[in-house]
Amino acid sequence: MNSTTTTKTTPTKTAAERTGAHTDEAASLIGGARSRIDALDDRIIGLVQERMAVSAVIQEARITSGGRRVNLSREMDVLGHYSDALGKPGTALAMTLLELCRGRV
Repeated sequence: MNSTTTTKTTPTKTAAERTGAHTDEAASLIGGARSRIDALDDRIIGLVQERMAVSAVIQEARITSGGRRVNLSREMDVLGHYSDALGKPGTALAMTLLELCRGRV
């Protein structure tokens, strides 16, 4: 019996196909900028994780002292800060951060 293996290869995409650019120059610029965005995203994720850890310390101290886990007036300050800096999407971002940071204790 003769056995043959069929190997399926995926064609390599061109820089233009990967970036949606129509010139090599634009594709190069986009590729570099995307690398920077990826690095920034990694830093943002690290900062969010750090924020979550600090929030857990605060919540633990508040609960241990007989207080509530969440301080609503502080949360409103955070929402206002993000909204002032980033507009309506900033409010949504702050809500997500607050949600990530609640209840980790």
